[in-house]
Amino acid sequence: MASCSFDTHFQDTFVTLMSGAGLVMLHPHGNKDLTYLIHELMDKDVTFLDAVPSYLDTICQHLEIQNAKECLKKLRTLCSGGDVLTNQIMSRLKKYVSIPSLSSPIGCQLWNVYGPAEVTITTTYFQIGFNFDCDKQVMSIGKPLPNYHCAIMDEYFQFAPVNQEGELFVGGACVFAGYFGRNDLTAKALLEIDGELFYRTGDLIRMNHNGLLHYQGRKDHQIKLRGQRIELGEIERCLLNVTYISASVVMKWNDDYLVAYVQSSSHTNEEELRQHCQSHLPPHMGPSIFIILEKLPLNQNGKIDRKQLPSPNFSLPTLLSPDKSDTPLNQFEERIHTIWCQVLHSNEIHISRTTSFFSVGGHSLLFIELYHHYQSVFSFDAHSLSIAPFLQQPTICQHSQLLQTVIMNNTKPTQWHTLHINEGNASFAQERIFLDEQVRFSSDIAIYNELSTLQIVQGSLSFNRLLQAFRFVLNKHKILRTSLIFNNDNGSLKQCITDIHETFAITMNQTFQNDNELWNIIYQTTINPNLFDLSTGHVFHAEILKHQISLNENENENDSNECITNSDVLLIATHHAAFDRASHSIFFNDLCLAYNTNAVSIGDDNESLKYIDYSVHERLIDMSTSREFWYLQLEEYNLESPLSLPVDRHRSSNDHRSGSASVTQISFDNEISQSFLDYASTHHVTPFQLGLSVLYAFLFKLTHGENDLCISCLNANRYRNELQNIIGMFISTLPYRAQLDSHCSFDDLIKYVRAKCLSILEHSHYPLQHILASLHVNQSNISFLETVYDFITISSQSDELSLDGASFKQVSF
Repeated sequence: MASCSFDTHFQDTFVTLMSGAGLVMLHPHGNKDLTYLIHELMDKDVTFLDAVPSYLDTICQHLEIQNAKECLKKLRTLCSGGDVLTNQIMSRLKKYVSIPSLSSPIGCQLWNVYGPAEVTITTTYFQIGFNFDCDKQVMSIGKPLPNYHCAIMDEYFQFAPVNQEGELFVGGACVFAGYFGRNDLTAKALLEIDGELFYRTGDLIRMNHNGLLHYQGRKDHQIKLRGQRIELGEIERCLLNVTYISASVVMKWNDDYLVAYVQSSSHTNEEELRQHCQSHLPPHMGPSIFIILEKLPLNQNGKIDRKQLPSPNFSLPTLLSPDKSDTPLNQFEERIHTIWCQVLHSNEIHISRTTSFFSVGGHSLLFIELYHHYQSVFSFDAHSLSIAPFLQQPTICQHSQLLQTVIMNNTKPTQWHTLHINEGNASFAQERIFLDEQVRFSSDIAIYNELSTLQIVQGSLSFNRLLQAFRFVLNKHKILRTSLIFNNDNGSLKQCITDIHETFAITMNQTFQNDNELWNIIYQTTINPNLFDLSTGHVFHAEILKHQISLNENENENDSNECITNSDVLLIATHHAAFDRASHSIFFNDLCLAYNTNAVSIGDDNESLKYIDYSVHERLIDMSTSREFWYLQLEEYNLESPLSLPVDRHRSSNDHRSGSASVTQISFDNEISQSFLDYASTHHVTPFQLGLSVLYAFLFKLTHGENDLCISCLNANRYRNELQNIIGMFISTLPYRAQLDSHCSFDDLIKYVRAKCLSILEHSHYPLQHILASLHVNQSNISFLETVYDFITISSQSDELSLDGASFKQVSF
């Protein structure tokens, strides 16, 4: 039956002759002429037949059309291998072969066999009874033949437990010596286990409690789609559960879509297939397109020929609206276009509706801002439509589709309102900072003093107006005068709003003559452990550092202390428990407004949400889904095992950390920087995601191939529109675990990282301390906290002050 180029041709020919049996030779292409084949089977009284499952199915279909039920009755042994043997094929086949009975015990024995050419073909066998289990859609491949040994191993080359999928390795006298002239391929194909060579088949197998092997699919048919691992064979087996489907093939197309090819001779409803997959498979495994064929194309060996399958049509409306023009098509898209221009601060007249947000200057933080604009303008919350779909479809036309869907559902978000309270539990972020400072780090230097230092380069400031502006900002943002008090009796951390803003004063008792003196003052302020007192609400500090030269120039003037002049430095310090990176722009915007208008425009809005309100609302969020998400993310990961980094000294054995560090700065020229941004834009990833991918690749090489890597990353965590203009500590530190495939390309890696980041984004509000508590581990021993990744986008407008014409520059130190 098999052509001479197929490995089973050798087995069928020589085994038959060695057994003393007669061999029926078909004329050239005789296996394609079914009428001729059936005639030969009957005329030559053939008792043994070996064919691949798809060819047996073709024979049965021909017999059904010809109504020839007696043509295979003389068969005594029928073997099938080389492909998956399904229940449907067996159900059809048993209508045409002799079934043993009490009155006629001689019947046809049905065998499902398996084996690659590299192990001399047939390796395992399974006899199929005529009362086979109809619930099992795919037949077992049985047990190994004598002198064969089968080992099922996981990706770490450990023996897989019963009923767990793994790769099949075959050993014994049958294993081939190697590929002729290709020692490189031979080395990859053979593995030594306990002193014996085993062939690596690339087939995924599961063994049940009875020792029977079950074929699960090819390892190279296990693909990744949007970062999710998908076994195509699992989708194919799901489709075979549909009664009228006799064969199926699922393939990945264009890196974004799953296409299912199904063979059916009866009328098949595509929508039924789609609903069947949706009810039996996870969402990411559902095919985007179903192509229904009367017959799947076969190659000359009788196997499904994937290369001959028709190409899908990706212009279907179900995939994406056709791009007839790159200009907004309607008022809704024009509205989105306007929001994009606002967020991007773009003066461009036109942004293409099919252009990615990240290719026109967008990055992850701006995208979060864009998302919150959408929430505000179109009135929906994250439960109705999360940020992830927007990131996955980053164009104006795609955003239009997403937003119109949520508008049609008419979902009204639950707003967070102020609670008018002055005392309450600390936020999860405040708890983490407080415990870190009190427990994890030594107290001789500060680690959470956040500084901004601005030197006047033109103009001057009024000391009294500046003091008044500071007091108004502290009055509005109550977190800048909020104390943190730890209760030793119940172990709780409370926050309490104080009135110290009324007596707030700017310090002005230090001077400097040169840059070295200035840098030393700034450094000492940065590490000063007594600069703040959390228990009294002193979390904000402002100081004027007078330049000695300018002071001398003004020594004869009565208002020398009132006038802050050229080269003087404004030093603003905050404690990290009350201030994060996003708070900088909010603070400086309000400070400018208060100074320039004499605080007329920055009154305290009693109805606006305050940080203390956020601390209450976040504890009311149902976090059960996020708790499960993080448990699965870190399942079976050894959190206390450090990365195998080539270090020249080992970490301290005690639990305390000094907070001291050395800094290495590496600069890239404009060409490399632009290439980095271009690559991110072309591959539809954010600079954060691309940078994280580069770090994973670097760590993989640095650890000599460690493929299960977990590090920590920082997330802005301002996940609601109400949180965008509040000063406070929102940042979350979260574990980012990457299970890398050593054979994947860098393009595959960035797709995996992109999907990982998108999945984490929806659960970034879950506190780190809760993650660690659920895993019952000590924070001081957590390895991923020792390797931290952050991507900081610095805008030219960052920390920009415009105080009545005075100009400033950042002081670097």
